[in-house]
Amino acid sequence: MLVLLPPSEGKAASGRGAPLKPEGLSLPGLAEARAAVLDELVELCAADEEKAREVLGLSEGLRGEIAKNTELRTAGARPAGEIYTGVLYDALDLASLDAAAKKRAATSLLVFSGLWGAVGVADRIPSYRCSMGVKLPGLGALGAYWRDPMAEVMPEAAGSGLVLDLRSSAYASAWKPKGEVAERTATVRVLHAPTRKVVSHFNKATKGRIVRSLLMAGSAPAGPAELVDVLRDLGYVVEVEEPAKAGRPWNLDVLVDEVH
Repeated sequence: MLVLLPPSEGKAASGRGAPLKPEGLSLPGLAEARAAVLDELVELCAADEEKAREVLGLSEGLRGEIAKNTELRTAGARPAGEIYTGVLYDALDLASLDAAAKKRAATSLLVFSGLWGAVGVADRIPSYRCSMGVKLPGLGALGAYWRDPMAEVMPEAAGSGLVLDLRSSAYASAWKPKGEVAERTATVRVLHAPTRKVVSHFNKATKGRIVRSLLMAGSAPAGPAELVDVLRDLGYVVEVEEPAKAGRPWNLDVLVDEVH
């Protein structure tokens, strides 16, 4: 099972340990593309703070993020699962998983990123600011920039089992499963049951809880149909929209009344 996650806009501070080692990141086939984004981002933020703030879409109150980007090569690095924060990651709560579940997380979770393309939760990275919606002057829109590199590495990363795609639309634009990979891919939408509407907090928190439940249970469903059964066994209310045509993912709706 491979789980695709969005990052968080807010991030924890960089660590005090060793700095980034690009060669140590998952998906080494992305190394060249990562280096190009890193070079341009650091150069932009070091050369013109005001332009960098505009390009990165930062408010005046987030101006400090620009200085942080200039130090990406030298700042201490921490596991990505500690860097990313927010509702989904609070609900996932990687730090409190038992040893076996942590091992499963390290091998099955990929976080998509405007800067890195995608990283594993155990990959050590510095804190940064660069969303997938950013359009860098030299490389263009990052969602489009990452499509070719991701198309090269992701089919192999997807292996032969389930792909559980929990990314937001901006990050989903960087790679869309095709062919037989798409047929074993499931996307999840979380709906507030009384209103049948997507509510951001419910959506993010429930996705985090779903991933945590799967990791704790040691579940490795082979495909979308098996995932539906597993989620229902774990107590989730799931409605299924099977693909009308071959080569397309399954769409699952998880219904929630409230999130604790």
